[in-house]
Amino acid sequence: MAEAEVRDFRYERKFLVEELDAGQARLLVKRHPAMFYAPYPPRHINNLYLDTEDMENYYANVDGVDERVKVRIRWYGTLFGEILKPALEFKIKSGLVGTKHIYPFPPFRLDDTFDHASFRKLVLLADLPEPVRLYMKGLGVVLCNRYYRWYYATRDQLYRVTVDHDMVYYQVRRSCNHFRHRFLDSRNIIVELKYDKPQDVQAGRISGFFPFIVTKNSKYVTGIDRVYL
Repeated sequence: MAEAEVRDFRYERKFLVEELDAGQARLLVKRHPAMFYAPYPPRHINNLYLDTEDMENYYANVDGVDERVKVRIRWYGTLFGEILKPALEFKIKSGLVGTKHIYPFPPFRLDDTFDHASFRKLVLLADLPEPVRLYMKGLGVVLCNRYYRWYYATRDQLYRVTVDHDMVYYQVRRSCNHFRHRFLDSRNIIVELKYDKPQDVQAGRISGFFPFIVTKNSKYVTGIDRVYL
């Protein structure tokens, strides 16, 4: 069985930017006294979010449950067509900090042939520990989202910032998916400050420079609210 890639627990401070465009937000990051630089190029991020039939993960997030999980399949680059290197991610939240367990996932094709039955076959093919596979049997794909992300980091790599914009959300049904029911959010920008637990003591001097509003933001919750409710 494939071993999970397990990330250290870290903080993710999120800021909602409403009055600036993406270029202005990025300029503020680059002008930060901590001297953030771009460690690698920006790229599109794509996600398929999974949940139970009763939407347990969605409601846990809305209700602010301390111990909760989000499950998604993530890949980069093109949204539709052949997806060659997807990854299955369990994003685990414990109070104010979170971590990820990441597993390889089989390649698949995202188009109007994608449905619940084809997803179930992928789960059977996936190289997963048996407890993970059993948990996955109770999940289905409920949302697709895509956005463009810029990456920044301090030279010592202790603090990372991402800038996301052009968020788009698609409803995903159990069958007959034409990905026409969507919501495009080209106005709001999400800035995230990320750092490991030991760096929390100095995090205030980093976040204090940003003239942004600290927010509780979940792209998964936003997407469900926009395309279903």
